[in-house]
This record gives sequence, C-alpha cells and structure tokens, in this order.
Amino acid sequence: MTDLETRVTPGRPGALRRAAPALLGYAAVRALGLLALAVWSAARDKSAYTLLTARWDSLWYTRVAELGYGYEVRLPGGDVHSNLAFFPLLPWLERLGAAVTPLSHADAGFVVAVLASLAAAWGIFAVADHVYGRRAGVCAVLLWAVLPVGIVQSMAYSESLFTALAAWSLYAVLTGRWVTAGALAALAGLTRPVGLAVTAAVWAAGITAFVRNRSAASPDGARGPEGAPAGGARLVLGLLLAPLGAAGYVLWVGHRTGKGPLGYLDVQAGWGNGFDGGVAFARFVAAKFTSFPSALAGVGLVVGVALLIRLYAVCVRQRQPLALLVYSGLVAVLALCASSYFGSKPRLLMPAFPLLLPLALALARLRTSRSALVVGGVAVASAVYGALWLNGSGPP
Repeated sequence: MTDLETRVTPGRPGALRRAAPALLGYAAVRALGLLALAVWSAARDKSAYTLLTARWDSLWYTRVAELGYGYEVRLPGGDVHSNLAFFPLLPWLERLGAAVTPLSHADAGFVVAVLASLAAAWGIFAVADHVYGRRAGVCAVLLWAVLPVGIVQSMAYSESLFTALAAWSLYAVLTGRWVTAGALAALAGLTRPVGLAVTAAVWAAGITAFVRNRSAASPDGARGPEGAPAGGARLVLGLLLAPLGAAGYVLWVGHRTGKGPLGYLDVQAGWGNGFDGGVAFARFVAAKFTSFPSALAGVGLVVGVALLIRLYAVCVRQRQPLALLVYSGLVAVLALCASSYFGSKPRLLMPAFPLLLPLALALARLRTSRSALVVGGVAVASAVYGALWLNGSGPP
C-alpha cells in the first residue's frame, strides 16, 4: 500500500507504456461485450450497430449534429421534449467527424465514443495510479469496464466523452496543472449537465490549495515553489476557466428560449427532469414494495443505494483527495436525487469512477490469478447482461 497522500509526478516518462496493461484489459472487456451484443442481436434479427448508434439519446445527438438546435417533440400530455436539453460537445465532434471523413454523423458518434472510452480508461488509470499505485490503477479500469451498464461506454452517448474529460481534469488537479484542469472542466461542462461536479471538484481543490499556500508563506511574504506568483496566477486562471462551458451553454439556452438564466431548467422540466432531493426516486422505490415479485426489485434498489453510500464512506475513510470526493459525491447526488427517468440512473452513475477505488484496492491485494478469475467472471456476466439489456428496454 502506497502513501494515500497525493504524489505530484508531472511528466512521468513512459506513461502510455505504464498504462498499457489497463488499456489492453479494458479493450478486451469491451470487445467481449460487443461480441455478446452482436451474437444476441443476430439471434433476435436485430442490428447491434443500430442499437449502439441510432436509438434513444444517440438519435437526438445526431439530429443536433445534422440540423442544429431547435427541434422539439410535443407530447399529448403537454410536455415538450426539446433537443436543447442535450449539451453540444458530442454533436460538435460528430459534425466535425462527418465533415473531415466519409463517416455519417452516427458513425462519427460511434468513433468518438470508442476513442473517448479508451481516453476515459487511461484517465481513470492515471488517477488511481497516481493515488494508489499501478496495480490499483489497472484494477480500477477493469472494474469500470465490467460495470453492468458498461455497454453504454461503446454507444454514441456522451458518458464516455464526459468521463474522459472528468478523469483527466481530476488528474490535472492532482498533479497541480490548474489551467489544464480548468480547461478540461469547461469542456466537461459542454458535454453533460453533471459537468457541475467537475467544476466543483476543481474549485474545492483549488481553493484549498490557495489557502494552504498562503498559510505556508513565510512571515516576510516569501513563498515556496507551489505558492509562487506564477503558480497562483495559473491556479486562479484554472478556476475561472472551469465553469465557462456549462455556464456558457446554460446562458445561451436561456437567451434562445427567452426565459433568462434559468431557461435551461424549463427545458429539462419539459423532459420531466428536475432536482427534488430524491423524493421521486424514493416514491419509485417504495412503489416496488406494493406487490410481488416487484418487491424483489425494490430490495435490489435499496441494497444498491446502500452500497453506494457505503463505498463513499470508505472513500472518505481512506482519505481520497478532496477533488475525487467532491466529484464522485456530486455525481451520485445529482443522479439519485433527480426526478429523471429511473431506468437511466445506473448509466448516470457510471462517471463516478472514484467510488470504485476501494474495490480496486481490495482486488489489487489478491493474487493475480484470483483477481483475473474475479474480473473474468464479472466481465462475462456484464457482457451477457449488456446484450440482453440493449436488446430489451435498453438505456433511455
């Protein structure tokens, strides 16, 4: 076990070579998931590629890439589903990919997802390796890959892109690269509403570092390398950059809709989304206990939430860096306490990878043969579940 305090190791040579086992393991798990999806989809006379690129949210992203914003669907009950709810970075990349290659917008979205998932895996490894060591980093990546909803990482959705930007922003925070951290946080804010969590993590760590540096100043005002004026300026610039992506898009939506700075909340309300502190989710879980066998699903949901809380408590006890605690805590709160469609909550929690670090540490302590057996078994189960899930209700 390495010291749990953050270790600053900028510019470590051979970074890709060091991450290679994690990336190769991740690619193998994802290939297994795609193979299972292809086999099961063929058996049901469906196109696995269509499931990955042209259903649910991926259709909305593609439409934004092709036609821009302004499309909406008015439902009989009066709700309005507007594509303004979808943040612009993924559609921008799809449009760019279609402009510079022969790919369609949907194809470009799939390529972005695949490349972003690899970047996310590398970022998760970098964070875990920096804090806990290489073996834990490999285990963290593999655990992220074998999540039950891991198939979403290969879909033309924004989860992989967001996780990549979040992970590398957090790594930049841990290694003192404040401008990079702020720029990546701004891009994360252009990807999903939960970009707020990345901005909050950068700000929490940055303010803490600023206060620590000031308190460490000598009586005559001199500062060490970390508190040097240039370093302080970079820190402030990083903090200023971090919220620009999300704030810029939200303000633009408010201007476009004519409803002011909070106009984006009205757009989300049209989709039935909002933040109610978890009341709607609690009612959804409670309703499961009114009959059988749905009560079994209710028990599973309660156990799942309890496990998340337990994992977060362990993260705190293991003294994870503040940026990771703030980030994963906010991602979990925003996912569980929103009144959005309840079937989407597992994929909304997927970017909260720091919650996997206690499990990664436990897995890293096992012998290699045992950890490989555990990961292999879970990978097979995840691949089968992903194939069934995507051919069934799928991720909304």
